[in-house]
Amino acid sequence: MNHTAGTFRAIIAGGGTGGHLFPGIAVAREIEKRFDHAEVLFVTGLRKMESEILSRYGYHTVSIRVEGIKGRGWKKGLKVISGLPGSFLQSVSLIKAFSPVFVLGVGGYASGPVCLAARMMGVPTAIHEQNAVPGLANRLLSRFVDCVFISFPESRPWLKGRRHVLSGTPVREELFSGIPAKKPDSSRFTVLVVGGSQGAMAVNRAFAEALEILESEGRHPHAIHQTGETDFARVQEDYRKRGIRAELHPFIRDMAAAYHRADLVVGRAGASTIFELAALGKPSVLIPYPFATHGHQEMNARCLVQAGAAEMIRQEELTGECLAKVLTEFMNNPDRLKTMGIRALTIGRKDAAEVIVDHLLETALAKKRT
Repeated sequence: MNHTAGTFRAIIAGGGTGGHLFPGIAVAREIEKRFDHAEVLFVTGLRKMESEILSRYGYHTVSIRVEGIKGRGWKKGLKVISGLPGSFLQSVSLIKAFSPVFVLGVGGYASGPVCLAARMMGVPTAIHEQNAVPGLANRLLSRFVDCVFISFPESRPWLKGRRHVLSGTPVREELFSGIPAKKPDSSRFTVLVVGGSQGAMAVNRAFAEALEILESEGRHPHAIHQTGETDFARVQEDYRKRGIRAELHPFIRDMAAAYHRADLVVGRAGASTIFELAALGKPSVLIPYPFATHGHQEMNARCLVQAGAAEMIRQEELTGECLAKVLTEFMNNPDRLKTMGIRALTIGRKDAAEVIVDHLLETALAKKRT
């Protein structure tokens, strides 16, 4: 790799979902704001979606061959384990060639080998745990890295390490920039449905059914619906058969505009979504992904529910009828929506990326002195 002399370089490792990548992008943007010559390299797994998201933001991506073990059965599990030495050696080679000031793991399979390789090579390392209940990889990594950033105080007992920093989860700066002073089409109640960057089939089905029920009752909310790439065609056909209209998108590129137009957000409870809702003061109906590791999405959702900023529906209780009833209650009570939005703002924070970069630089400087 060729580099310009005097360039500040950092590696951000992880991925798997947009929820892992977007906080990393926010940190990368903060690094670029502080240094005239900065180069941030993202190291991810082999999923096409990871490189597509990062390329839209102008970042160079290097993929390493790494997979998760959970749910793969013992034969595939052994195959994954046998590939770890290769992933580790790939990581060593990348770090040696790129020569970063520090390495930050943001979750996802690539985070493990890259952070461990950096630690072995004496490069300052840190991880960011987004969820209230950490996954196994970050629990293990917390024993080796120099600094652990957490989003929820509840995750602290699960993580080892000498230094914990309660940072929150970084939120993309563009969600706050260029937003018009007034919401367009303010006369019509607008619902934003987001199942995460990969979508959520159960949420998609229930919302289409709920919208049909509302239409039959003479209610006509406007829906902006991110379906996920894999479920887009099915949802499009479902809406057509039901005779209902909505804005359907496989993936929403301009989330700032979508959030701004929404009176209410319906979606999963990944940490990135939780902190975006809180930072923007958006009331929400959260449907945690039931198969999330250690039930972390339900724990995430409870943080907003307990603050009075959201309602939660478990997926096993989710039906179109149930969701239609909740939406009707919100449509009939705009004051409640306003109160929930204000309460969301009380737990939101916009400085998470700044806090993380401050401590990363401090850690790198301290390590340089030793």
